[in-house]
Amino acid sequence: MDVRTLLLQQWASCLDEQDWFPPLEKVLADITFEQAIWKPADEEMNSIWELVCHLLFYEKRYLMRFLGETANEPQAEVNEDTFRLPTETLENWKKTKQEYFYVHRELGKILARSEHEDLYRQIPGEDNSLVLELKSLAMHDAYHIGQIVFLSKMQGAWPGKRSL
Repeated sequence: MDVRTLLLQQWASCLDEQDWFPPLEKVLADITFEQAIWKPADEEMNSIWELVCHLLFYEKRYLMRFLGETANEPQAEVNEDTFRLPTETLENWKKTKQEYFYVHRELGKILARSEHEDLYRQIPGEDNSLVLELKSLAMHDAYHIGQIVFLSKMQGAWPGKRSL
């Protein structure tokens, strides 16, 4: 198996293909607006929506860099800023999810059509190549998907029995 095929498999498992952990599209499918903004009583954890905003920030930033559109990439002074929510409305929750799904798929398309030498070319504004950045993003996504599932379980929104 070549590196692109392996990475495409990892990338898909973060969005819409079942693997060892549930893909984000399925995890978020039944999350209500109220569940998306909920935080545990101590409020030290981020909400589901804040986590999705964080994932979107980094994926959108990399997409803009891959496309050479660095002027359009999202900006944050510190990592905590990447969890910032838009105005808390049901419509904005839906928009955040849809934008994340779109950006994730666009990065997957770039990966799918990349030639071998493209995979190892350094990305403008990054220290690493496309293959290393997308590998790291996939691991980052998997980590936060686990947090989102945990928050869902804390709210009783996660099914008691799953086929995993």
